[in-house]
Amino acid sequence: MNDSSPKILVVTAVDAEKEAVLRGLAGNDQYDVIAGGVGPAASASRTAMALASGHYKYVISAGIGGGFPGRAPVGSVVTASAIIAADLGSETPDGFLSVDELGFGSSHIHPLSELSELLTVRLQAAGLQAVLAPILSVSTTTGTRESAEALISRSPEAAAEGMEGFGVAQAAQDFGLPVLEIRAISNLVGPRDRDAWNIPEALRVLEAVSSTLPEVLT
Repeated sequence: MNDSSPKILVVTAVDAEKEAVLRGLAGNDQYDVIAGGVGPAASASRTAMALASGHYKYVISAGIGGGFPGRAPVGSVVTASAIIAADLGSETPDGFLSVDELGFGSSHIHPLSELSELLTVRLQAAGLQAVLAPILSVSTTTGTRESAEALISRSPEAAAEGMEGFGVAQAAQDFGLPVLEIRAISNLVGPRDRDAWNIPEALRVLEAVSSTLPEVLT
């Protein structure tokens, strides 16, 4: 491949996710993979730095995350149909108002639907339990039933929660590039119960997801 050809940037939060993605890609030189840090601010900043210094055609936010009960069990995969900054807004006496409702911007970024749909179909064909649904980005992960119910009341179709997707997506959007988000589910969103988490399994699933990416994005 010509060195000037645009590549695909994959942004994870931490090194364990990065290594899982690299194992799945098995040396594919069309992909650059970085660990952008935890949370939307770090991920947006480091994604933008990478995009400013490289030549890319797609951006992917990839990692493990929480699945909403009944929608994305542990060990499954969620491909984002929408990337939503779920806590970007204001509390009021009458409830939460999104940044959209406040008139200060948008809390939604939409991936290319045909690519998200194709990736989900390919993951299912590879034997993975995959669903196409909105993924919520939060700055504080959910740890109570009440918080989980509040999120679902605002985004009824959401299937997963992460911390970096919207930050990566915002940077990609600012550079005029399409974005995807993929979450391998390590735990259920709701009351925090570390004993029920299965991070090793989620990382294995993330590796399997990454091995499928070149079938969809080249």
